[in-house]
Amino acid sequence: METIENLQPRVDELRWPELTRELDENGCALTGPLLGDDECSELAALWDDEARFRTTVDMSRYRYGHGTYKYFGPPVPDAVAHLRSAFYRQLLGVARSWAERLGDPAPWPDDFDDWLDMCHAAGQIDPTPLMLRYTAGDWNALHRDLYGDLVFPLQVVIGLDRAGVDYTGGEFLLVEQRPRAQSRGTVTVLERGHALIFTTRDRPIRSARGWSRAPVRHGVSTVRSGLRRTLGLVLHDAA
Repeated sequence: METIENLQPRVDELRWPELTRELDENGCALTGPLLGDDECSELAALWDDEARFRTTVDMSRYRYGHGTYKYFGPPVPDAVAHLRSAFYRQLLGVARSWAERLGDPAPWPDDFDDWLDMCHAAGQIDPTPLMLRYTAGDWNALHRDLYGDLVFPLQVVIGLDRAGVDYTGGEFLLVEQRPRAQSRGTVTVLERGHALIFTTRDRPIRSARGWSRAPVRHGVSTVRSGLRRTLGLVLHDAA
C-alpha cells in the first residue's frame, strides 16, 4: 500500500461541520471524494491476498444475505489503519455528544491506539476492518456490527467500484426505528472513492421528552449486475 499516502490530512480536510450536521439529522453522511481510482483499485486488489485476512464469511451460510466478506488479520494494511485512526479522531466529538444526549457512558479516549488497547483488554482482540464483495443477485441483510461490550457509535464504508458502470443496484440501506413511530429508511448510492459515515447501533433524536434513542440497522440492496466491492471501517475491535 505504498502508493496511498497523506490519508490523515485528507480526512482532516473533509467538510466536518456539514458532515456533523448531516450525521445529527440523518444518522449518515457522504464525504465526497476521498480516494482516487488507482487507490481504490489497489485496495480492491487486496482481496486476492489471502495472507492479509483472518477469516472469510459466506453470507448465505449464516443467512446474512448473499455475498462474501473478509476480515483483515493483524496487522491491518497501513492505509486501512491510517483511515481508521483518522476517522476515529474526527468522529470522537460526535460520539461523545451522542452519548451525553442519551445518558450513556463515553469510554472513548482521545487516542485511537488507546481505544484499541481498551478493546483488547476487554477481550476484543480481533481486527474488524473488512472487505466486502457482491456480484449479481447478492445483498446484505439489515444488521448492526456489534462484536462485544465496547462499541464505537459510528463507522465508515468506502466504495471501490463505480456505481452505474461497474455494477447496478447495490444501494446502501439505513433503517432507523423512531420511537413510537414507523421506521425511516435512507438509500445511498456509494460512488467510487467516496466514504459514507453511518450509525453503528443507536443515535439520539429529538422527541417531546428531550432526546430519545433510535436503533439503526444497515444493509445493501440486491446487486442487479456487475461487481460491487467496498472497504468497511468498524472503529472497535471484536471478541
